[in-house]
Amino acid sequence: YVSTSYLSSSNPDSQSSNNGNSGNTDTDKETAVTKYVNVDKNSTLNMRSSASTSGSVVSKLARGTAVTVISEANGWAKVTAGGKTGYVSSSYLSASKLDDSTGSESKPDTGTGTDTSTGNGEQGTTKYVNVDQGSSLNMRSKPSTSGAVVAKLAAGTAVIVYSEADGWAKVTANGQEGYVSSSYLTTKQAETPGVSIGDTVKTYVNYDMTLNEMADIQMKANPQTDKVYNVYIREDAIAFKSSDSTKGTVLGSGWRLRGGAGTEYQVVNSVQNGQVLTVTSKVKGSDGYYWYKVNSTQSWVNASKEDTTYYLDPNNFLNTTVQSMQFLKLSAKADINDAEVNERILAGKGVLAGKASSFITAANAYGVNEIYLISHALLETGNGSSTLAKGVQVNGKTVYNMYGIGAYDGSAISSGAQYAYNAGWFTPEAAIIGGAKFIAQGYINAGQDTLYKMRWNPGAAESTGNATHQYATDIGWASKQVTQIHNLYSLLNSYTLKLEIPVYK
Repeated sequence: YVSTSYLSSSNPDSQSSNNGNSGNTDTDKETAVTKYVNVDKNSTLNMRSSASTSGSVVSKLARGTAVTVISEANGWAKVTAGGKTGYVSSSYLSASKLDDSTGSESKPDTGTGTDTSTGNGEQGTTKYVNVDQGSSLNMRSKPSTSGAVVAKLAAGTAVIVYSEADGWAKVTANGQEGYVSSSYLTTKQAETPGVSIGDTVKTYVNYDMTLNEMADIQMKANPQTDKVYNVYIREDAIAFKSSDSTKGTVLGSGWRLRGGAGTEYQVVNSVQNGQVLTVTSKVKGSDGYYWYKVNSTQSWVNASKEDTTYYLDPNNFLNTTVQSMQFLKLSAKADINDAEVNERILAGKGVLAGKASSFITAANAYGVNEIYLISHALLETGNGSSTLAKGVQVNGKTVYNMYGIGAYDGSAISSGAQYAYNAGWFTPEAAIIGGAKFIAQGYINAGQDTLYKMRWNPGAAESTGNATHQYATDIGWASKQVTQIHNLYSLLNSYTLKLEIPVYK
């Protein structure tokens, strides 16, 4: 089943071919109406610099964000929101405010280096499947034994728990969402007597800077977060132009929302002249002005130094096996057994089934951890079932793409297939091995061979004093990547786990 609101009688690809000239067409009426972003709660809608998927992303708009529509043409809407003007796909706008008890089924666009957290915007906690070794726990489509089984979770699997009621827990694991019996979850990873869980080797790298100095360097690069902060604006920045005392209009440019009632607090984001803010309370600031507490509509904002420091500090993530995977050496082989991987990980995974030897070949050729490659491929191909994984015809040849390389939002299949054709990936094996080369060259072979270093690049910060060549701007990015990798390791009895842990002065 699919959501009918995302089906069109015409080919949407033809709507995306506009090169940004919609503002000059005769059909481009000045509408100036308010509409609302209609995507899933944990997704965002790209606002682009032109009416085309090739336009750069100027902002990401959360579900329910009110936008002012200036014009619409060829499937694109020219809008203003959050003090910025750009273009969004008209199909993701609704004329009425959204009932947040339901949501659309669009997927978050992660192609800009920031990832949204899972779980429909809810905050989750990590727990572990506690069943007998060799058994599995059913994840069901609803909190009842009559619900369809959507996945089977092995002993030790880490799950993100979002809510618990009546003996059932709403969870996500390995990219799927469902319900499991709460009685089979534990807050601590269970010991498994008699089972070898592989060797773990830890090394430590000292950096000639303090954690606070590292945080100061990162703050200069405006790290982002999807955490919701309390935000305030000074009284002389807004005016109430109607009888509604909760709606304040921004007067002039240069005003900013801060994390507290005073200019000494961090800048969370900026606002634009004429922007209407929802006021929730009024407090006296440290500077003698009154400050209004307002609702922020942006899904990504500037992170506080406190929160940035938390994610920078390795000590916050070494107390659990799952989070310590941030420090897994992605350049170090896991030394896995191909037969075991085929049986325990890749069985039933579509075109990836039986391909363990290809991942091992790729790891040997380009120095990339096999489990990381498998995790990446499972995620990008929907467990080996995506169109690009199963093969796409380009110029009379079938091509494959296992890591989503070159698959840009809006044209993922066509652009990903063309990349595969140009690279010569005419078999699944070629796509697995060739894609690994691309992954290795970007970060891993450059020395950023842990998820932590891909995000923060402490070596460059130490040598240059700047935050540079970082995979994402989200302060929680590395922490959000580790559950799938941990769960794959937990399925195996034979592997070598190599961790590299940074140490600050």
